[in-house]
Amino acid sequence: MHKTRLIIAVACFALSLAFAASPLFVQGFNGFDPAQFPVPQDEPPVQPAGYAFSIWGVIYLWLIIGLGWGLLRAPRDGQWHDMRVPLCLSLALGSGWLAVAVLSPLWAAALIWLMLITALVALFLAPVEDRLWAAGPVGLYAGWLSAASCVSLGLLAAGYGVMSAQGAALLFVSLAILLGLLVQAALGRVPTYGLAVIWGLAAIVVQNYQSAPLIAGLAAIGALLVALPTLRAFRR
Repeated sequence: MHKTRLIIAVACFALSLAFAASPLFVQGFNGFDPAQFPVPQDEPPVQPAGYAFSIWGVIYLWLIIGLGWGLLRAPRDGQWHDMRVPLCLSLALGSGWLAVAVLSPLWAAALIWLMLITALVALFLAPVEDRLWAAGPVGLYAGWLSAASCVSLGLLAAGYGVMSAQGAALLFVSLAILLGLLVQAALGRVPTYGLAVIWGLAAIVVQNYQSAPLIAGLAAIGALLVALPTLRAFRR
């Protein structure tokens, strides 16, 4: 049992390194190419402003440091182990996500939802006592995936002609808000989850405040709503 836990701890840390290194092997990916969709998606309103994706740098670094700390200080801890098992799966999927995204938005959307589900399982199982190095980075990761997963569905809906770009944005920004509210309220801790969702919603406001004020307004209201359980999590 203890040997298995140590192997999983090493694997989780190694996967965090592979995940962070994955952009080095897929050069020049700056989001989906509009031509990847039957209906080209030029500046789709469901997508946040480009600066928002800089959060990945924080996520990569914090996961590496946090999982490295856990490997050194809690390699056989039961709570850490429970978090690491689903997190390993999420990070393994994430390590290949960029390569898939270059080839197919459909498969990329399916993959990012699997990443999200496994990351959420890891988040709810994260150790209570090690919030800075375990729950903190996993919460930021899962929160950003929550926003990104909904964006991916909005791009597919508009890009494959199922809905208009504005209709898809309204529906899937609403889904991101609802998901963020439900998860942060149910979690009752780990405010980094809500902060990542708010970051994504705020970037949608920036993207749309001139061209699509209705969507910008929805995202702004959503950010304020998600802030309520996030603030309660801070107080706890």
